[in-house]
Amino acid sequence: MESFLDLTRTFWTEILARPEGPFAFRFILQPLMSLLMATRDGIKDSRTGITPYFWRIASTDPQSRRAALRDGLRSTGRILLLGVLIDAVYQYKAMEGLVRPLEALYIAFVLGFLPYLIFRGPIARLARVVRRRRVSAGQ
Repeated sequence: MESFLDLTRTFWTEILARPEGPFAFRFILQPLMSLLMATRDGIKDSRTGITPYFWRIASTDPQSRRAALRDGLRSTGRILLLGVLIDAVYQYKAMEGLVRPLEALYIAFVLGFLPYLIFRGPIARLARVVRRRRVSAGQ
């Protein structure tokens, strides 16, 4: 049990140290790219009238949930892959050749997919409001 606690402590210490180390630009670049993909897909959702993304994942049947997650991963896949690669290079440089793939995957998920998951639904709602206002102003 103690080795698990040491591993967990090391994991979080290394993760929290990353924004100050080399390749810190990814802490801005990855969420920004994710936000751009969320904006694109949120506007597309508003045009097609699809249920907001997070709600689709949280409350639909497993088949629809899988399709929604696949859609999100398709949109953020390159961002996630690039995030894993950048973090692996960071680890290699900062930890003298040591690379921990699970840490790289975790960082890529937090920086690349989480913002997408959080912002796609609100952006779709905002786009619907803007669309309704344009339609009502045009009448």
